[in-house]
Amino acid sequence: MPVLVLLGGKDRPALSLKWNDEWRSNLARGGNSDSTVVEFLNADHGAAVAGTHHQVHSGGPPTYVPGYLDMVDAWLRVHQTAPAAPAVDLPREQVVKIVAQIQRADYEGDRVALKRLYGELTPVAQDAKLASRVRYWRGFALWRRAMNGFNESVDPKELEEDLKQAVNEFDEAVRLDPGFVDGKVGAISCLSNLIFLNQSKPTRVQELVALAMPLRKEAEAAEPENCRLLWVLGPICWYAPPERGCTQDKAMDMIKKGLEAARKQKGVTNDPLEPSWGEPELLAALAWANLRRTTPDLNAAEQNARSALELVPYWHYVRDILIPQIQEAKKKPH
Repeated sequence: MPVLVLLGGKDRPALSLKWNDEWRSNLARGGNSDSTVVEFLNADHGAAVAGTHHQVHSGGPPTYVPGYLDMVDAWLRVHQTAPAAPAVDLPREQVVKIVAQIQRADYEGDRVALKRLYGELTPVAQDAKLASRVRYWRGFALWRRAMNGFNESVDPKELEEDLKQAVNEFDEAVRLDPGFVDGKVGAISCLSNLIFLNQSKPTRVQELVALAMPLRKEAEAAEPENCRLLWVLGPICWYAPPERGCTQDKAMDMIKKGLEAARKQKGVTNDPLEPSWGEPELLAALAWANLRRTTPDLNAAEQNARSALELVPYWHYVRDILIPQIQEAKKKPH
């Protein structure tokens, strides 16, 4: 746990601040933090300042000891991140191995493995770029655990917790590497799913939109043809109301553009820690869209789905859910 030491003068005792992880996560995501605290301790004697914990309230920082507010607030903003890295880093080879297992567990729909692998892929500290990618894949594991959970009867609260923690991981990936667009892509998707889960809470939706929109603008400005970004934005456009300039055709055009970009970008990077997924996901998205559009194209849907399955033969969602849905739709009279 990070600790801030404030060196005092004649009238300001030296203080250290212990950062409460739950409060940090709640504040970063706009949650209610009334039940958590930040502890101010005397650095010399370990006695609580004024003998109390300072309660944290939603919508703003707690009431700090006079004279320390600006320093504490600045420090907190820098340290609103995912959990700190351990003293000993995982070897890169081990990171690569775990990342490959995470990707396979995602395709296999193995939510138990995704949770376990998230825990095994511990943060690193010595190499900023490697640390950023580790955070990305930790976020990816929870993101896909939630996405797979949407296809099962999983408690929405559990999905929400996975998505919120995934956002924290993606935020940390971007903090460590500000130009890392794929970290923003992951956060955008998680935030859009959090919006879906909170659609009955207008205030919360507004908070989440406010977090997502700057990330989207930054990602689109930096890498408008990032195939993973287009894979995320296509479904967002699909569900957006027409007054926002979105239609099913426009959403499908985004997915098709992403698929074209994915095929062009294939083989550009040989680094297994750099995100290169996209083509199978975009084919599956196109299959889903052809199945669900107002005028379905079931032959195209099945062709898209089987093309995705050729690339990833063990993909649980496509093999066991999407293709059976398409085949069932074909049996109905049109």
